[in-house]
Amino acid sequence: MAARAVAHRLNADHTDQVGPTTPCRCGHVAHYAGRHAKTFTSALGPLTLTRAYYHCDACGRGSCPRDAALGLADTTLSPAVTRMVGRVGALVSFVEGHDLLHALAGLDVDAKTVERTAEARGRAIAEDERTVVVPAPPTAPTLYLGLDGTGLPMRAVELAGRAGKQVDGSAKTREVKLVTLWSAEGRDPAGHPVRDPGSVSYSAGIDSAALPDAGLSPFAARVDREVQRRGFDRAPRRVVLGDGAAWIWRLADEGCPGAIQIVDLFHAKQHLSAVATAVYGAGTDRAHQWARLRHADLDAGHLRALCRAVRAHAPAHPDARRCWEYFARHRARMRYPAFRAQGLCVSSGVVEAGCKVAIGTRLKRAGMHWTVAGADAIIALRCCLLSGRFEDYWERRAASARAA
Repeated sequence: MAARAVAHRLNADHTDQVGPTTPCRCGHVAHYAGRHAKTFTSALGPLTLTRAYYHCDACGRGSCPRDAALGLADTTLSPAVTRMVGRVGALVSFVEGHDLLHALAGLDVDAKTVERTAEARGRAIAEDERTVVVPAPPTAPTLYLGLDGTGLPMRAVELAGRAGKQVDGSAKTREVKLVTLWSAEGRDPAGHPVRDPGSVSYSAGIDSAALPDAGLSPFAARVDREVQRRGFDRAPRRVVLGDGAAWIWRLADEGCPGAIQIVDLFHAKQHLSAVATAVYGAGTDRAHQWARLRHADLDAGHLRALCRAVRAHAPAHPDARRCWEYFARHRARMRYPAFRAQGLCVSSGVVEAGCKVAIGTRLKRAGMHWTVAGADAIIALRCCLLSGRFEDYWERRAASARAA
């Protein structure tokens, strides 16, 4: 009944018939060609509107001025339903999105329309992320920036000619690179820093971090935008957390000069456990004992003794040699007692969780294989939602439409 009342009100208003002609987007003139009916899916149910229709003989396109005024151009969904579809597309699969819209709102939006609409909104949000950067003051005395990457299963066409880790040298995934920003002023009962609720923001994409001939790499530019949005560059104390990947620390050196750099403690311990397994065998008592001793050395800051213990196995075990090189390269980033004395996080758990929450939960489910364009769209949509920016985006979009 509400839908019929809205339709009756709009259909009785013919002010959208602006005259015999109207300018066309192609630069020519479109001529009035009567009133055309079209049924839209609205939050109130099906909405059948008759609108003034103009046709351009020069380009062959037609348009309805009212569609643009109501936010209905090039779609069968109302703005409210488009917003709902964007939200469910960020959270669940497209088929599940169809079911969710039907169960919660009584809307029948087929899975393909959910896919097309969610990806279109994601592309618009990705463009908004690239072009709208409003610098903000830091929200805490210490801000943390985490960088990581995670593989995403792709369609074969997106992997042609790419080297990977398969037996035949081919690739099954493309890497999504993620930047996460947060604060951790709270403390747990043991006095360790705890992530502040609502402080985490995400930005991610299938970006390259390779150094270009000039300017910033695509991922470095993404990090720079997020740094400005969160005021990381103006925080009294800045910390960059990551694993041992070379691209992370190169980017930290170039984009965050002066920031404290910390290698994730959990990753460092993983390397030591791998050496214990290689030297003494998986699951053996000697392997567990050796790993416990080395972990204790790491926690206590006895890096010199730790490196000697690892290097002793380097001649016979490649894993030990690589581990020794890893610790020698990152010693300055592994001063965990000193970092803890300053009240700093020494674990990149927020970043690891970000890879799972922002990417894996939605895009790495069984049977999913993505195109780069589709994945980037849904990643942008999901990061926007999880970062608490979804409503801001829609408010800017509505303000822009009103201004037009």
